[in-house]
Amino acid sequence: MPQMAPLSWLNLFISFVMMFMIMSTLNYFSFNYDNFYKITSKKTHKLNWKW
Repeated sequence: MPQMAPLSWLNLFISFVMMFMIMSTLNYFSFNYDNFYKITSKKTHKLNWKW
């Protein structure tokens, strides 16, 4: 590709890797997922038996 002849291939590779890492981190930290393990109190059902 003669259009990219002045560019260094290492600089091009590093720029693509950095763009990929930045987009991946932005995509990872942009979502706020709900916790699947929510703290819930146990519901105990006490029965008072009267004989």
